[in-house]
Amino acid sequence: MRGGLIHLERVAKEKRAPNGLISATRGNHGQSLAYAGRRFNIPVTIVVPNGNSTEKNAAMKALGARLIEHGSDFDAARVEAMRLAEAEGLYFAPSFHRDLVLGVATWALELFEAAPGLEILYVPIGMGSGICGAILARDLLGLKTEIVGVQSDGAPSYKLSFDAGRAIETNSALTNADGLATRVPDAQAVEIINKGASRIITVADEEIAEAVRIYWTDTHNLVEGAGAASLAGLMQEREMMKGRTVGLDLSGGNIDLKLFKSWVLN
Repeated sequence: MRGGLIHLERVAKEKRAPNGLISATRGNHGQSLAYAGRRFNIPVTIVVPNGNSTEKNAAMKALGARLIEHGSDFDAARVEAMRLAEAEGLYFAPSFHRDLVLGVATWALELFEAAPGLEILYVPIGMGSGICGAILARDLLGLKTEIVGVQSDGAPSYKLSFDAGRAIETNSALTNADGLATRVPDAQAVEIINKGASRIITVADEEIAEAVRIYWTDTHNLVEGAGAASLAGLMQEREMMKGRTVGLDLSGGNIDLKLFKSWVLN
């Protein structure tokens, strides 16, 4: 929500979207834009892939967005959103942008201030605004916290990009953690991550499901797949993390009931 508010405030002041705004999402970014669009009186259109989360779709509609379903995954939806932006004269809001990073970075600032002395921080990666915000906040505060990115092993574009030192696209993004399901990394995000992260690890959906169960049974927090990925990463590296002070980014609770039941009750 914070990134969307900052970005749309700028868009409104600069009158960039006289006919409205369009973007693509798997859900959280779209809810942020829809909420901010209502705040700043900017009509918002959101393109989601076919088969997207029914509950995230309902939330975006409830917040006032026009919802369009297109394509098999996020990146196909993004291409369609860019086409519609040109065809309908709409402002295209990307999923990675300086304003979004500035807004999202506030969570990292709050964490670093509330928990000084963190040695390591695990952050899930979708399009990269969360981990980029954490890196920039850490650097501006002059901290030495090690930041580790976590991706799905079925959607490892940023992991591949980190290892190669340049942006690498994948042919598919196969994961039930929809917030991690991206094939095409953002080049600006890759540059920030490759300079500021210690490493990127990948986790399987089974590991993410276990993390969702742990959050629910041990802390009574409802977490979506992408939000649980950081804990899944820590669980994978638990032996090497013994004795260290570790932080986790729980970045969202927007999980469909059907998926939650299949992950937690089975």
